[in-house]
Amino acid sequence: MLYSGYMKKKVYSGIRATNRLHIGNYLGAVKGMLTVQEDYDCIFSVVDLHAITTPYDTKILQTNVREIIIDYLAAGLDPKKCLLEIQSQIPEHTELAYLLSTIYPVSRLEDLPTYKDKKAQYPKYVNMGLLFYPVLMAADIMLYKGELVPVGIDQEPHIEVTREIVRKFNSMFGETFPQPHRFNTEGEYVPSLTGNGKMSKSVEGSYITLTDDLETIRKRLANAPTDSGKVGGQIERDKEGVGALFTLLYLFTNKQDGSLDHIYEKYENEYRDKTIRYSQMKEELANLIFNELQPLQEKRKYFEEHPQEVDEIIAESREKCLIRARETIQEVKTKMGLIYR
Repeated sequence: MLYSGYMKKKVYSGIRATNRLHIGNYLGAVKGMLTVQEDYDCIFSVVDLHAITTPYDTKILQTNVREIIIDYLAAGLDPKKCLLEIQSQIPEHTELAYLLSTIYPVSRLEDLPTYKDKKAQYPKYVNMGLLFYPVLMAADIMLYKGELVPVGIDQEPHIEVTREIVRKFNSMFGETFPQPHRFNTEGEYVPSLTGNGKMSKSVEGSYITLTDDLETIRKRLANAPTDSGKVGGQIERDKEGVGALFTLLYLFTNKQDGSLDHIYEKYENEYRDKTIRYSQMKEELANLIFNELQPLQEKRKYFEEHPQEVDEIIAESREKCLIRARETIQEVKTKMGLIYR
């Protein structure tokens, strides 16, 4: 019996179907999902419509979608506590996005830093869907009247767009949607292994996936930038380069009570004393990461070996999501004068 219930505070979040999940997705989004699924009304999506706004391979898109669903299940998302949605299977996402686009200015979308970043990253692939991305994201959240959104800090500009659209819709057509807020996690910003920017599935060499074995993790960390080891002083985790490496060490040694493991303190002291050996630090970090991922990988094997169970979870979630999505669209179209009597 899968999840049912409408009375709790509503949560929505999604991850693009561009590749398997990496530790940035896990720390920045999935860990937040695991926290809120216990007490809230949750829908977690694979947002494949967002994935096609940047270059992609049609031959592997559906494989990527399924792999992320399996990653969700392996990480601990429980279909008895939440719904797992594939965005494109719920056509009301795009219908609501179009309706919302009629009340939101193009100029605001063009000014978003996320849009400018993607234009710079893919100068030959600047499409209307890329500009429209924040409106579709707003529709994703609003379709299920989401109040909390577990995503990384880089998505805050899009959450603000959603709040603006909510306020505009409510002022024009009457109180309908709550204003959503981002659910913060400790790993809300996980740096790239390149030492520049955040970890991203679309930047090769920047990430460690949830399915990587220990040797692969070692190889990926080996390429992470370091310095001479003789800089010294106070380490700044928010800085690029070595700061990124220390951020990863911090995220995998930080305890639930907020205290730090002795491993982190050891390397922080060695950095300050100019005695740090980065090869040793990377080896310990690789072991820490693998030790956390290994239980997920074992659980993943079960779902890989039981594809019918995965199919049933997807199908049952889809039916429940469709019921709720259609209710919202009916309400929206009625308030906008599109239901004829």
